[in-house]
Amino acid sequence: MFDPVHLRSFLAVERERGFTAAAQRLGLRQSTVSQHVARLEKEIGRRLFVRDTHNVELTADGADMVAFAREILDRHDAARRHFSESPLSGRLRFGVSEDLVLYELPSILAEFRRSHPRIDLELTVDLSEDLQRRLDDNELDLVFGKRRPGSRHGEMILRERLVFLSAPDYVLDPDEPTPLVSYPPPALTRDIALEVLQRSGRGVRVACTTDSLNGLRAAALAGLGVVLHAERLPPPGLVPVRDPQRLLPDAGDIEFVLVARRSVLTGPEAALRSAILANADRVRV
Repeated sequence: MFDPVHLRSFLAVERERGFTAAAQRLGLRQSTVSQHVARLEKEIGRRLFVRDTHNVELTADGADMVAFAREILDRHDAARRHFSESPLSGRLRFGVSEDLVLYELPSILAEFRRSHPRIDLELTVDLSEDLQRRLDDNELDLVFGKRRPGSRHGEMILRERLVFLSAPDYVLDPDEPTPLVSYPPPALTRDIALEVLQRSGRGVRVACTTDSLNGLRAAALAGLGVVLHAERLPPPGLVPVRDPQRLLPDAGDIEFVLVARRSVLTGPEAALRSAILANADRVRV
């Protein structure tokens, strides 16, 4: 009864709280998303959103429609999967940098599993440098991790700006070396942070070393120091350091790449590569 395309546009507007952001997420024009929602409203004879120049809010009927739309699309997707189940099978050992698992990558992997139920996906979450070592040791098949700009290994998926993050109320002391919260050696962001802070002349003090993203987040929220991290993959609760005196240097960019164990990918490896490439824009905040 309802066009799945219209339902997906409606849910994107509901999730993003706006037509422009929904259009960007879906890769469509704003006018197209507006038309989809208008046609859905015409079909049911109810208004789904209340709109003004600044806000988009669900009506009561719109709130009811969210649940129906999700259920309809779930069943639609289940039927499509049932009749187009992938014949691919086998074991796929996939390593992912901790930076990448905070937001949409788990959902992308869940969709991949539903599309390829015969592939046995083994996931390892670790520091990029340790994942690369395990790839070299034949313990992983495919790695989604970090590299410095200009490096040649891997296939670039994302390029992100590096920024110093901290707790919202953190104040940088201009007379003291910058306290750094970081992963242990040989973590790439640790090396970059030490390099740029030492070159800036401010000096640096490693205030906390932890081997987990949760540890970084906890230490920074406790006010122990600053974290160098990809700007659009921030640990929850951390924000760019307030730096009106421009005490902190520019740390440049970081690249997130797919690195394969072999030059010719297996069917499962090629399928996962395609899924990540198709959804690269969803990985970030």
